[in-house]
Amino acid sequence: MGSQTKIKPQLKAGEKDGLNRHWRGLFLDVLAETSNVSAAARMAGINPSRAYKVRRAEPRFRTDWQEALLEGYEHLEMETLHRLRFGTGKEDNKFDVANALRLLSLHKETAARAKALRDEEDEESVLASLNAKIDAMRAREAEVKRMLADDEQDGHGSD
Repeated sequence: MGSQTKIKPQLKAGEKDGLNRHWRGLFLDVLAETSNVSAAARMAGINPSRAYKVRRAEPRFRTDWQEALLEGYEHLEMETLHRLRFGTGKEDNKFDVANALRLLSLHKETAARAKALRDEEDEESVLASLNAKIDAMRAREAEVKRMLADDEQDGHGSD
């Protein structure tokens, strides 16, 4: 990650000294599992304000954050579908299907936008890769033509 984002002291409230330098990865992993910024910050040992500040300041972290939320949305969607198909079980009172459906509904547009952006980036990288391959093929073809022209000139010069 190049330069680190400067954090004001008030955004560090509640954090322990000696912050783990890998907090971003842990934060994003927990965010993907829970879709909960506060829980992710708590597990990473940071103040949620730090995470929001870094998200504003670092485009790569902002992209990773969106990917983690999209992954969390997909997990919730699959878990909800599983629970609807097979039930929650009597001993499983922590999963609230009604709230899960409400959350999925609320975040449907955000997830759709994130998927569209991801698909667009994937499409751009595929097109760039194809263009690079075509350019390489054209360069090889030009080299072969040059070599054939050189051979032809050498052949005519020795007659």
